[in-house]
Amino acid sequence: MNTPYYQSQDLKKFKNISDWSPELGKKFFDYYNSVFEESALSAREKSLIALAVAHTVQCPYCIDAYTQDGLERGVDKEEMMEAVHVAAAIRGGASLVHGVQMMEVYEKRSM
Repeated sequence: MNTPYYQSQDLKKFKNISDWSPELGKKFFDYYNSVFEESALSAREKSLIALAVAHTVQCPYCIDAYTQDGLERGVDKEEMMEAVHVAAAIRGGASLVHGVQMMEVYEKRSM
């Protein structure tokens, strides 16, 4: 049986994460909900940021959730893909910048 590890219907169970630790669950959801309230950034902008971060941390549940959230906020496919490319560029750049460390070690040890 080849059942995928990530089941999309499990996303609906996220609210149940508090069941085994109600106090910490409440604190998390209070914080989480306050983060996504309109403030200096619009809810739409926050949704795009969340979508980009979801791709960076490779969370399929988050990708599903923030793709849907973006659709509900009027984000189009070009905006979503641009956000994913921003995430990819930052992630790729973060990998490459560590090459400087490799270059420094190589230069010191190869002399």
